Amino acid sequence: MSRTVFCQLLQREATGLDYAPWPGELGQRIFSSISREGWERWLTHQTALINENRLSPMDPKHRAYLTEQMQRFLFEGGADAVAGLTPEA
Repeated sequence: MSRTVFCQLLQREATGLDYAPWPGELGQRIFSSISREGWERWLTHQTALINENRLSPMDPKHRAYLTEQMQRFLFEGGADAVAGLTPEA
């Protein structure tokens, strides 16, 4: 049986994640208030950020940037735009 959450990103009830996708307190916040669909949207945006900006997940500065962007995307209503990427409605 899947659980539902009120997704802060989508602003509606939706199927929740099966587990916290990130370690620590931030991961628990994502688990409790971001839906599976919302997380998938972030992963798409993250991939575009990595590709367009030539980021390396191994670089600590790049990881910090991606973590900041993830928080902004999921909880604050915005993240850096990616050239050529059309946001989903």
